[in-house]
Amino acid sequence: MTTSKTLARVAGTLYLAVAVFTIFAGLVNTRIVEPEDPAATADNISTSATLFRIGFVSELVGATAFLLTGMALYLLLRHVNQMAAAAMITFVAVSVAIQSLSLLNQNAALRVATGQDYSAAFGPTGSDQLTMLFADMQHDGYLIAQTYFGLWLLPLGYLVVRSGYLPQSVGRPAGDRMRRSPR
Repeated sequence: MTTSKTLARVAGTLYLAVAVFTIFAGLVNTRIVEPEDPAATADNISTSATLFRIGFVSELVGATAFLLTGMALYLLLRHVNQMAAAAMITFVAVSVAIQSLSLLNQNAALRVATGQDYSAAFGPTGSDQLTMLFADMQHDGYLIAQTYFGLWLLPLGYLVVRSGYLPQSVGRPAGDRMRRSPR
């Protein structure tokens, strides 16, 4: 049986991986995708295709690490409240599913920007517009996934405060600390 300390360390390590991989992917995307400039975006993706692919893989690894983080925290905190832990892992799973599916749009933007068939079929301007559409859809999908990322924090916070893993002074509201503190 895995100890609580081991699960907490695994969850912490995985969450650190989430931060590193998704921040890197975000930096790549903000460097390459030029909002409101389809031609520059298509050119940037085409000339930095390898970096764009690395960003894609980085975000996919980050999403996978996030799902594993949620699973580790579920195992660690389910004894506190089964329903809250189930809600937490559900929000994580929905967020990861949306984030992963939005990566299909990033892949499509890459394929359109680097494939000559699309430029021949739609013309250079049409191909650039299509690249921008897919890049925008990836961005919008990521923002939608972030809604569920935010929601997972509610049951997580509840579970952490109720778990007793933190000192009560950290989890207790400020008003309670002030009323109960000796003068």
